[in-house]
Amino acid sequence: MILDVTVPITNSMPVWPGDPQVRLSPKSHLSRDKSHTVKLTAIEMGSHTGTHVDAPYHFVEGGKRLHEIPLEQLTGKATVLEIAGVRSIGLGDLEHLKWDGIERVLFKTDNSKHWQDGKFYEEFIYLEPDGAEFLVQRGIQLVGIDYLSIDKFKSEKHPTHFALLTRDIVILEGLNLSKVPAGEYTLLALPLNLQDADGAPSRVILTN
Repeated sequence: MILDVTVPITNSMPVWPGDPQVRLSPKSHLSRDKSHTVKLTAIEMGSHTGTHVDAPYHFVEGGKRLHEIPLEQLTGKATVLEIAGVRSIGLGDLEHLKWDGIERVLFKTDNSKHWQDGKFYEEFIYLEPDGAEFLVQRGIQLVGIDYLSIDKFKSEKHPTHFALLTRDIVILEGLNLSKVPAGEYTLLALPLNLQDADGAPSRVILTN
């Protein structure tokens, strides 16, 4: 079974406050023999629109850029952990769980239901810095979460991003895990092949 956990890209989708709004503008032109119309779409959006990968360069001066992230890090065994009813995910929510063999973790929270709000959800659940440090110590190579940032809204210093990205741990943000049961999957997270970029929208699927 294939589970698509990618947020659809539309003109009305929520984006991070201050980021470029999505503008999908239909265009067309007649074929050379004027027998039919050729349709296309002009696309304008930020590199962190919807479901996307954060490269270390997003925050870390001199960090790896998007094209320098090995595809092996973005594909492979992944574990969806459901953590409901919390305001944030901290060390206390993680340390009692079984981590043996986990390489990539995707956090399913109450965030996923807020993709249907029709506006940006400011109170989204995030990963606390002590939770990020715990994942670093466990050797996790990719961390995903089901809203547009892994740090708290209006964070000034972005400690969770720095805890992960300075160790070359990829951050996958903007997942929609609302229809995904907790468990083990194979992850395919393939960002647009942008060169020298800080991140990019990605099509992300899980298989089991």
